[in-house]
Amino acid sequence: MPLNAAQVRHLRSLAHHIKPVVLLGQHGLTESVMAEIELALEHHELIKVRVPGMDREDKQDVIEVICERTGAELVQAIGHMAVLFRKRAKDSQISLPR
Repeated sequence: MPLNAAQVRHLRSLAHHIKPVVLLGQHGLTESVMAEIELALEHHELIKVRVPGMDREDKQDVIEVICERTGAELVQAIGHMAVLFRKRAKDSQISLPR
């Protein structure tokens, strides 16, 4: 489900005050990190992921892989931080504007 501009603005405002939930370490994107991202998305719906120590293209590739494998939407990527959103199937806590 692609996000429109109003939804992205709303999610960015919600994400402004949250801390990164998942930090990629020196081994990069491992299966355990992917499992942690899955759990965080299921629990929080809107998360920040810190992707340090890579150049811009590598970071973008890692973020794209995370989005593809989790089904999450990229809300924003600034510096070493990526904000991801995946709406829960039921009991969603975040309501998106139209």
